[in-house]
Amino acid sequence: MTDLYVYYRVARPRLTEARAAAAAVLDAMAASSGITGTLHQRADDALTWMEAYRNIPDADSFLVTLDAAVDIAGLMVCLDGERHVERFVPCA
Repeated sequence: MTDLYVYYRVARPRLTEARAAAAAVLDAMAASSGITGTLHQRADDALTWMEAYRNIPDADSFLVTLDAAVDIAGLMVCLDGERHVERFVPCA
């Protein structure tokens, strides 16, 4: 199982739109994969956000579906830069 952490910076003028788009992405992923992600913001920077998805059985397939959900929700136009994906697996 893999945990995925996706972080990005939101463009300040699109903050409200970004919240709605990120919520749509999380909803789409829960509906399509059964995996409920969570949205976080950095404690010292309200424009840096992170989506967290835990216990993903097939991370490659999940990421393809996630990219499609991001496109459909229009999240990318709300960002200042790219989305960055980190994969973590248990140590033992």
